[in-house]
Amino acid sequence: MVDIAARVYNHKWKIDPIVRSLIDTDFYKLLMCQSVFRNKPDTDVTFSLINRTHRIKLAHLIDEGELREQLDHIRSLRLSRGESTWMRGNLFYGQRQMFRPDFMDWLEKLSLPAYHLEKRDGQYELTFEGAWPEVMLWEIPALAVLMELRGRRVLADMGRFELQVLYARAMTKLWQKVEALRDIPDLRIADFGTRRRHSYLWQDWCVQAMMEGLGPKFTGTSNCHIAMRREIEAIGTNAHELPMVYAALAEDDAALARAPYDVLSDWHEEHSGNLRIILPDTYGTEGFLANAPDWLAGWTGIRIDSGDPATGAEIAIAWWKSRGEDPAEKLVIFSDGLDVETIAELQAQFAGRVKVSFGWGTLLTNDFRGLVPDDALAPFSLVCKAVAANGRPTVKLSDNPEKAMGPEAEILRYKRVFGVGEQERVEVVV
Repeated sequence: MVDIAARVYNHKWKIDPIVRSLIDTDFYKLLMCQSVFRNKPDTDVTFSLINRTHRIKLAHLIDEGELREQLDHIRSLRLSRGESTWMRGNLFYGQRQMFRPDFMDWLEKLSLPAYHLEKRDGQYELTFEGAWPEVMLWEIPALAVLMELRGRRVLADMGRFELQVLYARAMTKLWQKVEALRDIPDLRIADFGTRRRHSYLWQDWCVQAMMEGLGPKFTGTSNCHIAMRREIEAIGTNAHELPMVYAALAEDDAALARAPYDVLSDWHEEHSGNLRIILPDTYGTEGFLANAPDWLAGWTGIRIDSGDPATGAEIAIAWWKSRGEDPAEKLVIFSDGLDVETIAELQAQFAGRVKVSFGWGTLLTNDFRGLVPDDALAPFSLVCKAVAANGRPTVKLSDNPEKAMGPEAEILRYKRVFGVGEQERVEVVV
């Protein structure tokens, strides 16, 4: 097992680059990339870094030269022969050849496009522009770099013994969570923590701890590189990016109202089984489900990613019943701001009513809260989102207005088109 504290103390980034592979990313990004490659390859998009935790001034903490060095390293990465073989030949969700030959031929030649970086008001403005299939693959590595560089800055002045004690405490904290999760009957949980992890080495350690501590209750990881190395399931389906870009491309209000369903119609043609998971909250869950075509009710399940999770699950259950479906045969994946207590409560509330699963993110792979002075390693809310498509702004409403994004005039238009009224604000922690 890697001595993480020693590696941190002796850090040389060329030995331990923050991102070490093009598949050191979430599985859903590769699935969505293939879908975009097939359906919208000529769409131009802009992705931008957004720090929702304004008090953390990343440009004051992170050296610009070091940030550029890490980003330039990512641009030098290419898919290795072993990684290509894994993608072409591995069994994903029970299916061989999940990734089509034409997509793999393209991906094997890919290097990520250029980035634009500048400082403004203590924050970094980091943007990526170009063809959607290329630019979208910057999201996860860009977030991982910023999160880890911030952590490295906090740890930079710690001595060898101080680091050993810090990581021993963090490991104990995580193991206590694992022990608590063991007692939850019928638990199914996966690692969703790549984007805001403490570091690659720490995420890998967390995955190994979950494997040993939870056995079959641990279903896999969203991180493709770790899934390949540890020979476990790669987990993931689709995200808000798809409806946000499709909606931005809509020519009028009628096309805008159809856009979220056009996304899933394209997905329906490409995937089956447990990859048919609805993510309904981009423009409000209730309105999305109320206007959804009947064929969507036949999909395998739904992912709850904003707002009150129990309320979201109840809405989904009522919707399935209204469409003549048995909720007990449907899968509900909870993935927003989870920790042990919430996981236990949701499992107890919905066990037997639906099939329950959890995608555990930041508080699995980056919970150093209370372990250093001033809580300087506490996780914070950093995202990298598509902000424009073919020159038009994107919009996200969410079931939590704290997560909404886009120009105010467009937000109001989208609320009108999708029938979104007053929403309850929920603090975004991670």
